[in-house]
Amino acid sequence: MDFALAPEIDHTRLAIRDFVQSRLIPLEADPASYDEHENITEALLETLRAEAKSLGLWALNMPIERGGRGFKLADIAPCYEEMNRSIFGPVVFNAAAPDDGNMRVLLAVATEEQKTKWLQPIINGDLRSAFAMTEPDGCGSDPSLTYTRAERTNTGYKIYGRKWFITGAGVAKHFILIARTGEDTRRGLSAFLFHADQPGWRIIRRIPIMGPEEHGGHCEMEFDGLEIPFENLLGSEGAGMRILQTRLGPARLTHCMRWTGMARRALEIASEHIEQRASFGAKLVDHESVQGQMGEAALQVQIGRLLTMNCAWKLDQGDYARKEVSMAKIVVADALQKAVDTALQLLGAKGYSKDTPIEWMYRYARQARLVDGASEVHRMVLASTLRKDGIGFFDWGATPHG
Repeated sequence: MDFALAPEIDHTRLAIRDFVQSRLIPLEADPASYDEHENITEALLETLRAEAKSLGLWALNMPIERGGRGFKLADIAPCYEEMNRSIFGPVVFNAAAPDDGNMRVLLAVATEEQKTKWLQPIINGDLRSAFAMTEPDGCGSDPSLTYTRAERTNTGYKIYGRKWFITGAGVAKHFILIARTGEDTRRGLSAFLFHADQPGWRIIRRIPIMGPEEHGGHCEMEFDGLEIPFENLLGSEGAGMRILQTRLGPARLTHCMRWTGMARRALEIASEHIEQRASFGAKLVDHESVQGQMGEAALQVQIGRLLTMNCAWKLDQGDYARKEVSMAKIVVADALQKAVDTALQLLGAKGYSKDTPIEWMYRYARQARLVDGASEVHRMVLASTLRKDGIGFFDWGATPHG
């Protein structure tokens, strides 16, 4: 197993590191860099996006002919990690959720006409997108509980129902919507495309949350007869569950890639502090208890990185990698929380204040164990897979010898 990065990938990773270090991290200390929801201001974001695009550090996961770099999942993993060493990072490079996952699923499933209309503007950075799946008292970790319905008409479908915690919906123009078109467990869901300017739907509220928010927030939406023509059906009718599998696995993994970057940054901030701060006659870094905390946090981050890279490799081979996705999601979510909590503890009151981005990260990190499937659900996936596969659960996946 060779973990060395190809020259192009490593060159890109280092270019992203330089951009993050020189252009993004200094902005975090300036209150003027933030909007009212504690994210980077739109005007500043657009300036930085133009710079990133000019350097070829843009939409790495998209094909070259569409303006990306054509990187595989295993290629983008170290790059996404470098991006999220800044709390402003991923969105600057067009690598943030939900656009990242939406671009990937549209590339995989959409027709050529749909790609031109619905995908290319997201790649270009002309607009943002959202993925409308989660429902109040309905689907979340279990998509089979979807109750938002699509009623077939002579010209297409009418949508009725409600969604919530839809990330980015407040600023999104292009939406992918999951709705029920039948009662079959596997074939009862379908995916649709619609534009924000279409009538028949509304945002009820931008849901207040504990942590800082992505642009557009996490919104509750109501559908009351939104009309979607047949040509805006994504894939075939009844293919919604397959489309969810296509999108959610890689999307969960790209979360992990970004989270390892944030975890690393937290430990970097803590490392700088404990090297300088003295207590009881010695620098904090020389205290055995502090070394233990830092060592354990670094260990968990590295375990998460290896699980993430292994999963990316399997997905690149065409495997759904369900258990590998679940393993990475659980471990990296915990590692992120541990790294940020360790940093806050070692910084003391300084970490609890807004003098560093640690308290921002602390509030943000708690969602990691919830989004894209709670950790408990992923443990259930692992347990059921182990029960079904037995000793095969631990297979290496090597090519059989002929």
